[in-house]
Amino acid sequence: MSEDIQAVLDRMAEALKQRLSARGTPDPVMIGIHTGGVWVAQALHRRLGLSQPLGMLDISFYRDDFSRIGMHPQVKPSSLPFSVDDRHIVLVDDVLFTGRTIRAALNEIFDFGRPASVTLAVLVERDGRELPMEAQVVGQHLSLRPDQQVKLRGPDPLRLEIANLKGQP
Repeated sequence: MSEDIQAVLDRMAEALKQRLSARGTPDPVMIGIHTGGVWVAQALHRRLGLSQPLGMLDISFYRDDFSRIGMHPQVKPSSLPFSVDDRHIVLVDDVLFTGRTIRAALNEIFDFGRPASVTLAVLVERDGRELPMEAQVVGQHLSLRPDQQVKLRGPDPLRLEIANLKGQP
C-alpha cells in the first residue's frame, strides 16, 4: 500500500464525520465484517468516539458460494449489541472487490431488522465488481491485476499485503 494505513484511517474517519454530520445522522452504530473489517471498524470507532458498542458480523452462512465451499473452518459469531431497527449503520469492510461480501452482510443485517440507512466504508476498493455495490467512504483505490489479491493483516499493526493467487507467477 502506498500510504500509511493510520493516515488512511484518519482520512476515512474525517470523511465519515463530515458525511454523518451533513446528513444529520443521530447516534449512528458501526458494524465491522469479520475479520479485516472488524479491525478497520475498531480503529474508526475509536477515532469517531461513537457511543454505541461496535457490532461484528460473520457472513459465512450468508455467502452465495456456501453450498460449494462448505463450512468455513473459522466461523465466528455475529454480535450486534444494539437494535438495527431505524438505526443509521456504518458498515465497514477491509476490501471491496466483487461486492458479494457486502451483499451477504446486508442480508444478515436485514435478518436482524430494518435500518434507517447503511453507509459503506472500506479501507481498500479495487476493480472487479460483480454486483452493484458502491462504498460511500473509501480509504484507497488499488488497481490490481486479476491474478492478484489484497489481504489485510493485523490487528496490530494493520498492514496490507498484495500477493499473486495460487499457481500464478
